[in-house]
Amino acid sequence: MRAVLIAAKQLAFAKTRLAPALTAAAERIALAEAMFRDVLAAALSARRPEMVAVVTSDAALIALARQGGAMVIDEEFPRGLNVAVRLGTEYLIEREATTVCTLLSDIPLVTSEDIDASFAAMPTDGAGVVLVPSADYTGTNMMTRRPPEVIQTRFGRMSLLRHVDDCRAQGVPCEMLRMARPAIDLDVPQDLIEFARMPSMTHTFGQLARLGMIHG
Repeated sequence: MRAVLIAAKQLAFAKTRLAPALTAAAERIALAEAMFRDVLAAALSARRPEMVAVVTSDAALIALARQGGAMVIDEEFPRGLNVAVRLGTEYLIEREATTVCTLLSDIPLVTSEDIDASFAAMPTDGAGVVLVPSADYTGTNMMTRRPPEVIQTRFGRMSLLRHVDDCRAQGVPCEMLRMARPAIDLDVPQDLIEFARMPSMTHTFGQLARLGMIHG
């Protein structure tokens, strides 16, 4: 059974590196929520996964996930991204998931087609890992694993290299899948400037417009 797992930080702690551009915490919270909405919508629209789950400790995101029809894995308190993903992965394995695509909640341009493509890139049988890199090829923005714990996630600094190294060390087939839309994450002020140059029908673009960061 194929599943999508979206990992999301508490909104109050999200996107602190955007503070130079979005000085008010309420602005960063609103933007992080908009990004989550976009990622959740893409996952729920994908055709290949049979389950969509969200792991978070944020009450507002839990409510949004439930409203959308996603499974909710309540982290209860912030444990760190990789611990949260492990908790969510174990939950999905208990529900008979055999392949899990993990998405970060700050890639607002990701589409259902991108998620389906990640599942399609898996080997036809046996173990495998598909990695979708960030735009600078240092981070991992999407990661599909079969079985779901074939390697542990190492999201964070230089995660792409760490994931590739783990696959090599354990002899797990690894596919690097370069996709333009999920490669774009919003971490630092320059990312907002680049994103604003690409009009889209996303909640995130609309939120940036409301914040006065979109100029005609």
